[in-house]
Amino acid sequence: MNLFSIDIIEACKRHDQKAQLQLYNQYCHGMYSVAKRFISNTAEAEDLVQDAFIKAFSKLHQFKGDVTFGAWLKRIVVNTCIDSLKSKKHDVDALEEVHLKVVDTDTHDNWTVDDGVTLNDIKRVIETLPEKYKYVVMLFLIEGYDHQEISEILNISEVASRTQLSRGKQKLQELLKTKSYGTRY
Repeated sequence: MNLFSIDIIEACKRHDQKAQLQLYNQYCHGMYSVAKRFISNTAEAEDLVQDAFIKAFSKLHQFKGDVTFGAWLKRIVVNTCIDSLKSKKHDVDALEEVHLKVVDTDTHDNWTVDDGVTLNDIKRVIETLPEKYKYVVMLFLIEGYDHQEISEILNISEVASRTQLSRGKQKLQELLKTKSYGTRY
């Protein structure tokens, strides 16, 4: 983190509103993009980003600089979105299934798709996945979280995270294959 960012964060810790606005303006668009991956309603995503910034500013004393400020803030945005989804009684509860098979990632880790498939195609298809797979796939593939972090965010076991990722990946690849043969969309 550069000296300029450290100065802004220190000013924010002192409740300097000008610095808070500067930090907000620097990160709001990126955090909105993160929120939109979880929340399709534009106004709700905007509200959740605002809530996340309020949480971040109130917990700024907990930011130690061991990760970038953007990564720290992103985690708050993701958690805020997941909490919102949970509060609406979405199918996040279904993430933790009673009977889970342990997935051997060495033999089930083929993430290849056809060359014609774009990142936008993948993002669009992820949106169509059942929610019990969608959030784990988004957190792993798009947000870059590992299974331990996903298990903490979604309040599921690491085994459930691995299993849901494996199943979600298989479903994603099936949907992308169907799309590439022209029988979908």
